[in-house]
Amino acid sequence: MRNSKLYWNVSDGWTMSRRSLKHIFREPESLLMAIGLPIAIMVMFVYVFGGAIQTGTDYVNYVVPGVIITCVGFGSSLIAISVTQDMTGGLFERLRSMPLLPSSLMVGHVIGGFVRNAIATTVIFLVAILIGFQPNAGLLEWLGVIGVLSLFMFSLNWLFVTIGLITKSVETANAATFPMLFLPYISSAFVPTETMPSWLHAFAENQPMTPLIETLRGLLLGTPIGNNAWLTIAWFGGLLIVSFVIATILFKRRKRE
Repeated sequence: MRNSKLYWNVSDGWTMSRRSLKHIFREPESLLMAIGLPIAIMVMFVYVFGGAIQTGTDYVNYVVPGVIITCVGFGSSLIAISVTQDMTGGLFERLRSMPLLPSSLMVGHVIGGFVRNAIATTVIFLVAILIGFQPNAGLLEWLGVIGVLSLFMFSLNWLFVTIGLITKSVETANAATFPMLFLPYISSAFVPTETMPSWLHAFAENQPMTPLIETLRGLLLGTPIGNNAWLTIAWFGGLLIVSFVIATILFKRRKRE
């Protein structure tokens, strides 16, 4: 019985994941935006601002980890809008009358968002290399990059699922994602935090995006990582667990309404 229940849970999750994956390619606007916006930001910072920003290295090498984080954040934020649309547009009610596990809806959005982010991130890495990015990571370092980015993606995906379950309209869901999308700009993503005013420097050094970016920078370019890797795991591992638990509770409440 347990094995049968697990099988159907996995099967339902895969069904809703396929739905999300089909939307990526049938309605490619979200994928194009998830790729195009970070590329535009990267090109602008490298060719417009890069010459005026001193980082001790080629600016394109410095800025790429921050651009990747911005890419993932924007791609994941689309999940909040999609979940809100499904919860307010009648899909959730239809799932109740079908032989599908309703919570598979959340799993589908998380998996679909992960695949969209993986595609966008790969394209941005390739564009970065074309404009001069020169990573010196070995196999183990690239595996570390994949692991760190996967943790970041899943934690944000579940966070934005939670936001989508809370908000009552697409406009509200879109606005609610803004604070998380803004965080990379107040970190070491685009400029060294030492150049910021003292009050802003303290925030930039102690918010979760900075250790994440410094970890990626260390893995890709060989810069010192220090305790940033452990801070990254603590920040985003904790966010993943908390977001998953809250999303599950919120979803169960919606089932009882």
